[in-house]
Amino acid sequence: MGTIISASIDLAKIDKSKIVEGKNGAKYYNILISVNDEKNKYGQDVAISENQSEEDRKAAVKKNYLGNGKTIWTSAKPAPQSNPNPSASDDLPF
Repeated sequence: MGTIISASIDLAKIDKSKIVEGKNGAKYYNILISVNDEKNKYGQDVAISENQSEEDRKAAVKKNYLGNGKTIWTSAKPAPQSNPNPSASDDLPF
């Protein structure tokens, strides 16, 4: 399955103390991207937050939301629909 998401983050919300340096000298800021099943009133279904440590999650530390976005394309196929009338047969001519 492929998906394309368009999103933006508010750079003022980045906690610069959480920027880490990689082995190659590059600097990284770890984020978490959540895709929700339903869109909000702005048509957005993506939330971007700062990645939390296991300790933060266990302590229920409030997430630092950085931005949001929306899914603009996906190759996902819709889930099969269940038969609303299980006693009905699919081979009936009407």
